[in-house]
Amino acid sequence: MKKIWLFVTIFACSLLMTGCFQYKEKDVVKDFNKKIDQLKTYQIEGKLEIVNNDDVYNYDVVVSHKDKDYYKVSLINVANKHEQIILKNDDGVYVLTPSLNKSFKFQSDWPYNNSQIYLLESLSNDIQTDSKREFKKHKNSYEFITKVNYPNNRKLTSQQIILDQDLKPKTVKVYNEEKVPQMTMTFTDVDYAPTFKKNFFQLDIAMNSAKQEESVESASKIEDTIYPMVLPTGTKLVSEEKIDKTNGERIIMSFDGEKPFLLVEETANIEDELTVIPTYGEIYRLMDSLGVMTDNSLTWTSSGIEYYLASDVMSQDELVEIAQSINVLPTMK
Repeated sequence: MKKIWLFVTIFACSLLMTGCFQYKEKDVVKDFNKKIDQLKTYQIEGKLEIVNNDDVYNYDVVVSHKDKDYYKVSLINVANKHEQIILKNDDGVYVLTPSLNKSFKFQSDWPYNNSQIYLLESLSNDIQTDSKREFKKHKNSYEFITKVNYPNNRKLTSQQIILDQDLKPKTVKVYNEEKVPQMTMTFTDVDYAPTFKKNFFQLDIAMNSAKQEESVESASKIEDTIYPMVLPTGTKLVSEEKIDKTNGERIIMSFDGEKPFLLVEETANIEDELTVIPTYGEIYRLMDSLGVMTDNSLTWTSSGIEYYLASDVMSQDELVEIAQSINVLPTMK
């Protein structure tokens, strides 16, 4: 009788243990958010893959963060080693192009105004605020499916976040409406206690340290005019003018019709001194470059050419569609 009672007691305790101490979704969410909230610093290294139609762009990513408002995100294009940096400090938000010694300065709420695939605070917030999130527990990891907030790209609707047993991110995939992954971030190293030099997040320090790793030659001519492969219905090229500027060339193209727009292409020049350009737009990733998006324009640099696309009647989505169709190879008018 004693043996039977002992067996029942052990069995009941095992059930109690399972019910009380099983690591459930709410525990994962609570502990992950607590861990991120308590961090003073972190540094992340990883690989970012971005899909644009049939093209795939790969980046080496290093994210450095200190306190609340200090961020440095280095994005190096694997194909051409071109680096751009997003920097946030006490003076504002910047997008640096070290090879040109040039930086755009934003009056922006970045990174708090939308989802960020490589920032821990953003992942934590997306998990915490999505009441309809999905959760799965795997053998050695935890999986969340949440909605995303990319105001300038409404085609991105959801993401899959994989955390390891220590609640460190392993992978994040962002999907479009058709559930096709458009961005994939693979985390290769996550350090929750890095140390940074005193001036690490200063603009000139960030620019100079990056310039040592990359150097390019300034182009003086545009060898081939590059045309959009996608045009709105009833819109066509009506004029094209090439102009010589002090250190290069500029091509101005006007498109007229139901959705008129202007496209300017010009050679990008390397500045002798650090040049900061104030802008009132938002940071936007376009193919192989970080650019500037406003309500009616897009500005970006790619392969030594600076592009400016603007329209008074087109939406941001329509501007992006045209910009993404501007191929690196010349096409027929």
